[in-house]
Amino acid sequence: MIRNSWPLMENNIDREDLDSLISYLKNDDPRLTQGPKVQEFEEKWSEWLGVKHSVMVNSGSSANDLTLLALREVSGPGEVIVPPLTWVSDIASVLHAGFTPKFVDISPQTLALNDELVLRSITSKTKAVFLTHILGFNGLTDRLLMELERLNIKLIEDVCESHGATHNGKKLGSFGWASNFSFYYAHHLSTIEGGMICSDDFELIEVVKMLRSHGLLRESKDKDLKSKYKFEYPDLNPEFIFTYAGHNMRSTEINAVLGLQQLSRLDSNNLIRAKNLELFLDNLNSIFFRTNFFRDGNSNYAFTLILNQPDFKLRDTIENLLVQNKVEFRRGLSGGGNQLRQPYLKQYENLPNPETYRETEHVHHFGWYIGNHPRINESDIYWLTNLLNKAVTNK
Repeated sequence: MIRNSWPLMENNIDREDLDSLISYLKNDDPRLTQGPKVQEFEEKWSEWLGVKHSVMVNSGSSANDLTLLALREVSGPGEVIVPPLTWVSDIASVLHAGFTPKFVDISPQTLALNDELVLRSITSKTKAVFLTHILGFNGLTDRLLMELERLNIKLIEDVCESHGATHNGKKLGSFGWASNFSFYYAHHLSTIEGGMICSDDFELIEVVKMLRSHGLLRESKDKDLKSKYKFEYPDLNPEFIFTYAGHNMRSTEINAVLGLQQLSRLDSNNLIRAKNLELFLDNLNSIFFRTNFFRDGNSNYAFTLILNQPDFKLRDTIENLLVQNKVEFRRGLSGGGNQLRQPYLKQYENLPNPETYRETEHVHHFGWYIGNHPRINESDIYWLTNLLNKAVTNK
């Protein structure tokens, strides 16, 4: 065995990052709450991503919540199309904002929403399509983008697991009305905890800025909006006008310092992860495992392992072998598989049967992910694929 163990995640915050933070903290009276460093990171992130605006928050889940709350403010109530295969906070944010989630199954090649099924599911009630780019794969298609634009349906991209992945050479997160990123522990870029909301829509960004900070008007840079509220509410202190029932989801200067430091090596690390995934998939036994994913522009922080055919006995054999060899894994891929099986949704009426989502159900029972880190070498990957191939050929 090449490694003593294969952890699911490795801490992306290294000594160089910590030294940069220590250097910042040694300044005379360093600011710690949200301030210039957060703004600098927002600007650098926007430049890297290719969007006009970014707003840093305290987590990717908060990014989801604020985006959906902003959607409610600008679009009113209705339905939001979502995949059953996603992280819990995507579905939760739809519910928190008072929307009705409309579930659509995934594509086996991208693990994201099946574009044909999405377009069939759009009605007059549809306010947005909330698409998750799973584990670094590109979930967009030209047909989906073109039709959503024609129908004037907003696209929200969850890019929490896919920093730097691309569609037609353009970074994911720069296509939608809004996009959300997470900077958690072992994601492509980590700020301890943190997230980002990105958009070219000035109105959306101004709403998000206010929602992030208790709904305070003073967070907005829209001079006309400020004048309007000050005129309508002359009895209020202009510094304390609360336009929305907002939250405190701000980040800190500490998080931003780490983000700025890590951004400098994000692209190079992503190239390593993408190369690792190609080597992993190319060396798997394609008779038993899926290898025909749409890989163009991938930026995977995990190795995707899915059986071609349902086989509970083989599934258990593979899991036992991974445990014996100290290879950490998660069954069900993102969010543990089919969200419609989760207890938090049981309180809601008229939800569909999870078993009707065949592709998501297959991944739920016969799919895993294994950690993909920039520090993994080729010999490690050959060892892992040989281990997995032996498991299926000796069954």
